[in-house]
Amino acid sequence: MNTFDHETYLSPVTWRYGSEAMRRIWSEAEKRRLLRRFWVALATAQHEAGLVSAEQLADLRAHQDDIDIQRAAEIEREIHHDLMAEIRTYAEQCPIGGSIIHLGATSMDVEDNVDALRLRQALDLILVELEVLLDLLAQRIDQEAETPAMAFTHIQPAEPTTVGYRLAQYGQDLLADLQELRRVRANLRGKGLKGAVGTSASYAQLLEGTGWTARQLEERVMAELGLEAFPVATQTYPRKQDWLVLNALAGLCASLHKFAFDLRILQSPPFGEWSEPFGARQVGSSAMPFKRNPIHAENIDSLTRLVAALPRVTWDNAALSLLERTLDDSGNRRLVLPEAFLLTDEVVRRARRLVEGLNIWPGPTARNLQNYGVFAATERVLMAAVRAGGDRQELHEVIREHSLAAWQALQAGQENPLVSLLATDPRITRYVPATQIPALMDASGHVGDAPERARQMAEAIRAALAEPLPQRAG
Repeated sequence: MNTFDHETYLSPVTWRYGSEAMRRIWSEAEKRRLLRRFWVALATAQHEAGLVSAEQLADLRAHQDDIDIQRAAEIEREIHHDLMAEIRTYAEQCPIGGSIIHLGATSMDVEDNVDALRLRQALDLILVELEVLLDLLAQRIDQEAETPAMAFTHIQPAEPTTVGYRLAQYGQDLLADLQELRRVRANLRGKGLKGAVGTSASYAQLLEGTGWTARQLEERVMAELGLEAFPVATQTYPRKQDWLVLNALAGLCASLHKFAFDLRILQSPPFGEWSEPFGARQVGSSAMPFKRNPIHAENIDSLTRLVAALPRVTWDNAALSLLERTLDDSGNRRLVLPEAFLLTDEVVRRARRLVEGLNIWPGPTARNLQNYGVFAATERVLMAAVRAGGDRQELHEVIREHSLAAWQALQAGQENPLVSLLATDPRITRYVPATQIPALMDASGHVGDAPERARQMAEAIRAALAEPLPQRAG
């Protein structure tokens, strides 16, 4: 039997990235358990059709879980066909029923239904993890709905917002991802039993004289598997299904990439407003003991970059599956399907830890708001002065001049003098008393309806988490 340790190459998703639960779904043992589940379902339907004896079916069921990967590998080295190797391994274990395993089927009748089952299990796991993440995010949105902070456009100070409203942007994107993943999950299909080119000819011939049709056999097997079948297929189920699944995963990863990238920016000391959790014994750098690098956010951005590239492979598999089938998708599907899920699984779990432990620092947040928010708040001074009879164009130029001078002071490392400059300029105080200017220039109240919209988004998330799931295929 093959044994693996760290003396040979191992994929990072074998041991470093992804959860044990996701690795089990994509494990070789789980695949073989599902293969045998299919063969038992097929034999069950064929028994009901009078093609398989009760003793043969009982024999298959008795050995359904006796997975022997070592023996299957020995046979595969000889015959160079992995599915036939598993069939022969199973048959060796079943002296009564072994002769009827895979009766009437072609390889992809088995493998494409098994892949659909694994896609379903993996999507269910991602959905559970995403739902937990969204619930945590909704809590943080509510907590920070009214916390004022500086907003940035072009990575330059713009106008004030609230921390909760910024978090609500991520929540909105992730809610869309949840809905898309649920839709894809509800529409998952297996190939069914359609034979070598999708016509079910082998099953029709096998069932002659039984009173069963090929479609009845398909329906019975798929009901046993708890899986719906595509109404038409070639030798495989439409490879567009893989593309739709990976597109949904890549969409989720895009949302998490933005969240993580924003966190990295805000953790940079010139901003200093957010930081990811940092363990008491965590080491930030081998050279610089003081470093607190955003390693989880950087890891999310690194892994999601790879997930973003994988749908292109499945696009090619869908577009280039010529006529009724070519085999040039087989090798890459062994890689892209599990890797896409394992990497997405990893980044969703890391994002959960970030949201749970996210530090939002009041000092730097207030400092940036004080330094830069006053520039946006000058609009309030302008409106008050115009309402008192001032000329909008002349006052706009006065405020622009003082704003540029204040910006130069900030660039020189000085405190922002803009409030003082405006409060001592008679062109302004002629219309707005100097005593009123500091209150007008307090940017913390210049956030519009951001708190209300943030809370509404948190409520929308909770409502989506509570609603019944779309009708699922199996």
